Amino acid sequence: MNRTPTQQIIGEAPAFLEMLEHVSRAAPLGKPVLVVGERGTGKELIASRLHYLSERWEQRVVKVNCAALTESILESELFGHEAGAFTGAARTHIGHFERADGGTLILDELATITMRMQEKILRAIEYGEIQRVGGSDTLHVDVRIVGATNSDLRVLAAKGRFRKDLLDRLAFDVITIPPLRERLEDVMTLAHAFAVNIVSELKRSYFPGFSSRAASALLRHRWPGNVRELKNTIERSVYRSDDPDQVITKIAFDPFDSPFKLATDIDDEAPPAAQPGRAPLLPADLTQRLRDTERELLMAALDKARFNQRMAADLLGLSYDQLRGKLKKYDISARPGGAQVS
Repeated sequence: MNRTPTQQIIGEAPAFLEMLEHVSRAAPLGKPVLVVGERGTGKELIASRLHYLSERWEQRVVKVNCAALTESILESELFGHEAGAFTGAARTHIGHFERADGGTLILDELATITMRMQEKILRAIEYGEIQRVGGSDTLHVDVRIVGATNSDLRVLAAKGRFRKDLLDRLAFDVITIPPLRERLEDVMTLAHAFAVNIVSELKRSYFPGFSSRAASALLRHRWPGNVRELKNTIERSVYRSDDPDQVITKIAFDPFDSPFKLATDIDDEAPPAAQPGRAPLLPADLTQRLRDTERELLMAALDKARFNQRMAADLLGLSYDQLRGKLKKYDISARPGGAQVS
C-alpha cells in the first residue's frame, strides 16, 4: 500500500481552485490524463493527486522522468528486459509498466520521448499489452497513464514530432495548471509557507514575516519559474537574512546578482539593447498626462489584484489609505461594476 503524499497543495486563487476541481472530477476515471503547465508549476504534484484521489490510491504510483533517460534505457525501464537481452543484462528486470500494474504510471517530460517509444507506449495504452526487451511473451497490465509536459503537444504533432494517435489517447482530458502570475492571491501564502519550512530547517525559533516593501516586491515579480522559483527565492532570502529576529526586508530574486558578475562573450545571452523611445509630442499638458498615467496604473493594479484593494496597494507600493485616497480622487470604482469609493 502506498503512503499518501506528504507535499501539501497550497492555493486559494480562483483559477487554482477551478483546476483542483477539474482534478477531482477526472481522478476517479481510469482514463489517461495529460497535465500541462509551465515549468515550476507543480505538474508532478498534480499528477500524483490524480492517483491518490482515484480508486487506485492503494496501489503503486510510479513516476518516470523521460527526459533523463536515453531511448534504450527508457525502453528497458518502462517495459523491462529479459536476462541476456543485451550486454550486461545478467538477470530479468521488471519494468515500470509491470511495477505499476493496477496503479498509475506518471510519464514526466512526455514530449522528449522518441517516435519509436511513443508507438510502444500507444500499444500498451490501447491493448494493455507489453513485451520485455529481448522477450517474446506478451504480458497484460492494467495501468493508468498520466502524462506531464510543458510543451504544446498539438504543435509537436502538427510538426510530425509527436504521434497524433498517441496524443488522442493520452488527451482524454487535459488539466492545465495556471502559472503563478495568474495566482496573485496565493503568492504571499506560499511565500509564508516556504519561509516557515526553511526557518525550521535552519533551526531558528520562528519566522518574523516580510516587510511591506518585500511583500510588494514579491507581488510585482512576474515569476517566470513559477512556484519552484518562488520557493527558491524565499528560502534564499530567509537564509541570507542577517538578523533572524527581524522581518525580511530584501528579496534575493537573482542568486547571480553581484557587483562582480562575470562578463559573457555569448552574444545570444546578452540582454537586448534598449530601443530609443519615441519622442513625446509637444506641446503637452504635463499635469493631465501625469493624472492619466496615475489613473491607468491604479486601474491596472485593481484589475491584476482582482479588486483586492490591499493587494493593489502593495502592487503600487502604497499604503491602503493612500490607495483609497487616490481611488476617491479619480472616482475609480472599488469593485467591478460597483460603486465608487466614498
